[in-house]
Amino acid sequence: MLPTYKHEPFTDFTVEENRIVFEKALRFVENNLGKEYPLIVGGERIKTEEKIISINPSNKEEVIGTVSKANQEIAEQAIQAADQAFQTWRKVNPEERANILIRAAALIRRRKHEFSAWLAKEAGKPWKDADADTAEAIDFLEYYARQMIALKDGKEITSRIGEQNRYIYTPTGVCITISPWNFAFAIMAGTTVAPIVTGNTVLLKPASTTPIVAYKFVEILEEAGLPKGVVNYIPGSGAEVGDYLVDHPKTSLITFTGSRDVGVRLYERAAKVHPGQDHLKRVIVEMGGKDTVVVDSEADLDLAAESIVASAFGFSGQKCSAGSRAVVHQDVYDEVLAKVVELTKVLSVGEPKTQDMYMGPVVDKDAFDKIMSYVKIGNEEGRLMTGGQGDDTKGFFIQPTVFADLDPKSRIMQEEIFGPVVAFSKANDFDHAIEIANNTEYGLTGAVITRNRTHIEKGKRDFHVGNLYFNRNCTGAIVGYHPFGGFKMSGTDSKAGGPDYLALHMQAKTVSEMY
Repeated sequence: MLPTYKHEPFTDFTVEENRIVFEKALRFVENNLGKEYPLIVGGERIKTEEKIISINPSNKEEVIGTVSKANQEIAEQAIQAADQAFQTWRKVNPEERANILIRAAALIRRRKHEFSAWLAKEAGKPWKDADADTAEAIDFLEYYARQMIALKDGKEITSRIGEQNRYIYTPTGVCITISPWNFAFAIMAGTTVAPIVTGNTVLLKPASTTPIVAYKFVEILEEAGLPKGVVNYIPGSGAEVGDYLVDHPKTSLITFTGSRDVGVRLYERAAKVHPGQDHLKRVIVEMGGKDTVVVDSEADLDLAAESIVASAFGFSGQKCSAGSRAVVHQDVYDEVLAKVVELTKVLSVGEPKTQDMYMGPVVDKDAFDKIMSYVKIGNEEGRLMTGGQGDDTKGFFIQPTVFADLDPKSRIMQEEIFGPVVAFSKANDFDHAIEIANNTEYGLTGAVITRNRTHIEKGKRDFHVGNLYFNRNCTGAIVGYHPFGGFKMSGTDSKAGGPDYLALHMQAKTVSEMY
């Protein structure tokens, strides 16, 4: 019996000992930059001529590593290897599958700061964000291991006299995991091990901007005892490799985290039945958000300002849960706006070499250009209060930016920016604030800051998001505490890190025997 799940604690970097250990981990990573990494198919290392180059977004001249790039031929080899491995892996005792995750979590825990240092370099994450990313990866492994043991015998159903009925779960097949760069460890790990622990096999296609940390995670799974072919590491082009795998008749499950446009496209492609396919594919997609912090007139205004800043600018706003909209009651609008501007102006921005750097870079040139184009739009649609500057001479740095007086239907109030930009809009009353909060096509996270109990109850009913928080920021979901997934065009509300998530990767089977 496994001990009760407990959330992996965050590191306090104000403690000198912790700071020194992390600095040592950073030096270790810096001494191991620039290496080449192969593909992993059926346990075999494969090198290709075409490469993916991972660079440090804080320093464009620094190469994190070079990864072989998969093509369709290798993708086919990988899916055949995964299909072959599935025939035996699906029969492995669920407790043994869970134990592999527990061993992997223990291995990561011993190298926790090293993995966080890789995230600081490859994803540009400040220490606190990198540490939380690694902790969440450990949480996913620990939590899903325990969830699998809880589900291994199925769910209780009723039997009649002379009849025994069982309701059990069985693996689905080959899973394609397409993971994002913003939580390059946590989401990548969670969406890889959930299908593995439920008895499926995986083709992991990590984001091309952050493939190194994914490779190192696959090494951890191998060290923990995962058999060959159960996970296959195949970074490559979405158009060439991603589409090929999504369309493949042997694919049973697709799990994707990323943009709305790509997620909708994958969802549509997966619906088509191809020659040789004898099943309908399951799709789990998380596609982003346009998330709102609502501030009521009866709110702690300092808490409101702190919640808006944390929601908007944590990891440079590069979270699907980021609070990129603040909808504030007209009676407290000016005061909350002034407090947010004051807090924002003192935020530090730069390469995360020290623990006190609040914001690092955005992930790459494309992200930088997109965000700066929205800053230009914001200058046309609203009133710039602070920020608005970007510098991509060395890395991709953008100052935290606050726009005021936005029309609720304006573009920067409606479109996902995925950067350090927050837009303020004024509400006439609480009902109006909830109406504005619901006026986008997304429904991922939201926060309400209020002391009014009636308004809290109304928010619970009427604020249409998958993760709703009161009197705190709208980011920072913890595995097992805040199951995560959104409504509307934010995805399939799959609730990662929750009690229903693993069942999405399995098929329920009813077995009835007459005596």
